[in-house]
Amino acid sequence: MTTLTHSDIKRIKSLAQKKFRDETGLFVVEGEKMVEEALRSSFVVEEVYRIEDIGADIMARITQFSTPSPVLALVRRPSGIRLETPEDVERAIGSKGLYLALDGIRDPGNLGTILRVADWFGLDGVLASDDTVELLNPKVVQATMGALFRVKFRYCDLPSACRAAASAGGKVYGTFLDGEDLYAKTLETGSAHPVLLVVGNEARGISPAVAGEVAERLYIPSFPQEERGSESLNAAVAAAVAVAEFRRRT
Repeated sequence: MTTLTHSDIKRIKSLAQKKFRDETGLFVVEGEKMVEEALRSSFVVEEVYRIEDIGADIMARITQFSTPSPVLALVRRPSGIRLETPEDVERAIGSKGLYLALDGIRDPGNLGTILRVADWFGLDGVLASDDTVELLNPKVVQATMGALFRVKFRYCDLPSACRAAASAGGKVYGTFLDGEDLYAKTLETGSAHPVLLVVGNEARGISPAVAGEVAERLYIPSFPQEERGSESLNAAVAAAVAVAEFRRRT
């Protein structure tokens, strides 16, 4: 049986906090499926702890769940997760493709679900503002259901990303409550030039700085439109509906 020292246990437990994830460059992945996804990915898996090797008592002490998982892994944070220069942003966007741009998404569950949407629809990448919730937050990691290991995700200055897409001949769309009907619009799909679809903060929507770079404002209509109920859609749901329509047009 593998033995973990008190220091080992303390180090693993500390990774529940962003401060120590930043210091060590490590984050925790739990569950058979998630750890398998990590091992198959390009991410570097530093350690794998299985309950049969370390014992149920130790697993209960290092897990970030209320119920211990059968397996837990320590995974190294990928390099280049933030695009620092305009040139980095231009290279990340490229000459074509469909990308999501997340402007201040704060809910971990929303970010995790959005990455699953990006994975399902085969998006070319997800860009996020610096005030978007941390990708390696344990709740985000679990909510991605493994999409974290397949989707190209980067933090960057979003207005710069919007300008880079436009400079490459592409288009920047955004979801707004006062936009034009998504289903009635002619949409560019990213097949010839880069397309960014901006989704805003859960409470405030798209920030003024990013909104100023949006070329086409889109609205997802409710049905029937004359009897609108909820004030708005959840950010992750809005992203899924909009991306599905862009892919339908491809």
